[in-house]
Amino acid sequence: MSHEDDLRAWAKGDYTYEAATELLLRAFGGRYAAPGRPWVGRGDNGRPWIDFDAIPGNIGGASGGERKFLLLVASLAGNEPVVLSDVLPGLDRDNLSLVLAAIAHAGGSHEQTDVQTDADGRIVSFGGKLESLYPWPRNLHSV
Repeated sequence: MSHEDDLRAWAKGDYTYEAATELLLRAFGGRYAAPGRPWVGRGDNGRPWIDFDAIPGNIGGASGGERKFLLLVASLAGNEPVVLSDVLPGLDRDNLSLVLAAIAHAGGSHEQTDVQTDADGRIVSFGGKLESLYPWPRNLHSV
């Protein structure tokens, strides 16, 4: 398995970890999920993992947009509080698209089912699985 596959496998089962990991893998050419980053560790089994709480203290030297993006990632899967009105305006279109997909994923929209109700609002049946509210984008310009 590749480094990226190992990170995805590590995050699997926790929607917020999955979403935040995918953000790191997809944005900025994946360089913020690369081995050697202070928040990318290795377990005893040699597989990588991400310490999201370590991101805020280790983003010196990043550009303003990168800092905002990384703080948002740290907030999604860690304990870093962010004010969305502070971080969203600094994101370019491609990264904003990734953030929208991550929020939809973290909320579990990719696992929700269609619920059919009658005129009185009572559930009468469950339909099939719905698509993600905002799927992960393909063909981004800067990624």
